Amino acid sequence: MASSSSGLTFKLHPLVILNISDHYTRVKSQLHPPPSAHHCAPAAADPFAPPPPPAADPPRVYGCVIGVQRGRTVEIFNSFELLYDPATHSLDRAFLDKKQELYKKVFPNFYVLGWYSTGSDAEESDMHIHKALMDINESPVYVLLNPSINHAQKDLPVTIYESELHVIDGIPQLIFVRASYTIETVEAERISVDHVAHLKPSDGGTAATQLAAHLTGIHSAIKMLNSRVRVLHHYLLAMQKGEIPCENSLLRQVSSLLRRLPAIESGKFQDDFLMEYNDTLLITYLAMLTNCSSTMNELIDKFNTAYDRHSRRGGRTPFV
Repeated sequence: MASSSSGLTFKLHPLVILNISDHYTRVKSQLHPPPSAHHCAPAAADPFAPPPPPAADPPRVYGCVIGVQRGRTVEIFNSFELLYDPATHSLDRAFLDKKQELYKKVFPNFYVLGWYSTGSDAEESDMHIHKALMDINESPVYVLLNPSINHAQKDLPVTIYESELHVIDGIPQLIFVRASYTIETVEAERISVDHVAHLKPSDGGTAATQLAAHLTGIHSAIKMLNSRVRVLHHYLLAMQKGEIPCENSLLRQVSSLLRRLPAIESGKFQDDFLMEYNDTLLITYLAMLTNCSSTMNELIDKFNTAYDRHSRRGGRTPFV
């Protein structure tokens, strides 16, 4: 595939890569859910049963990338998902316009620079999406993430494409050309990437991550506690119904155990709970006041700009 000749410099932020990877992982996990926990022992295989159908490949995911362009430098900061129907090659324009409107409220300086997808290489059908976004950006970029794992590969599995008009067999056609890019990070992204890097598997590749090990330990403890409480509950119900003889020593131990549980009706619990609740409300009110102040400042700036232009023509004085 040809290389880009536009002379643009692309800077890609790690947040975009994380968003695409998260989007792909969620779609893949929904398509191939893990087996239920209560299926402990698989049933015996029937030798005359037909073989199971092969697992379907996870569908490709699609989304928009947003950022800023300053001169010949294009910096891609963030991304959001798109609703795309591969069968009809159609985008949900209402969803795209709504997402674009919401992002403009939070990031007024960001613009839609192009779109992203997953796969090993650009496909012919990708040009349909590319052309559909040209009414938003006349020269969109295409960020492609390869989700397949290649341990021998040292570079990031990310490719950025531009579109150029080439004459092929006497017919002008738009084709994808590769563009070089660099990874650009800010302090918050470096902290996040460093945190994720510390959760990677060990060198053996078979050990679980630190987070997975922690969650697995909590799950095992809760599961064991639940099973023991269930056994004790069934035993007490059977004792209450007279199915088994009553043991006073066991009842005393159960009563002592219940008294050790934290009582949420105590005055100290109510005081701590109300303090946490009030702190949360204060933070919410502070965020609302900050948002109102920002909106008021923008309104005042607009009034000052409007009245300043009017005063230059001999009208009123600026609004303060």
